[in-house]
Amino acid sequence: MSAIYFLIPIAVGLVGFAIWLFFWAVDNGQYDDLDSPAHSILFDDEDPQHKAGIAEADKAEQPGDEPRA
Repeated sequence: MSAIYFLIPIAVGLVGFAIWLFFWAVDNGQYDDLDSPAHSILFDDEDPQHKAGIAEADKAEQPGDEPRA
């Protein structure tokens, strides 16, 4: 029974750390763009159309723009 007094604070501390880690990741932009890395593997880096598409996407996502659906 005395072990539970030791394990409960450790469990609460781990949950608190996980919640802090999640909010840290969200604040640092870790979840901002989940689709581009999956699609970028399909294209060659030297392809001019691919580079033009990246430039167009970067230009379209300037701060202050409305988010696209």
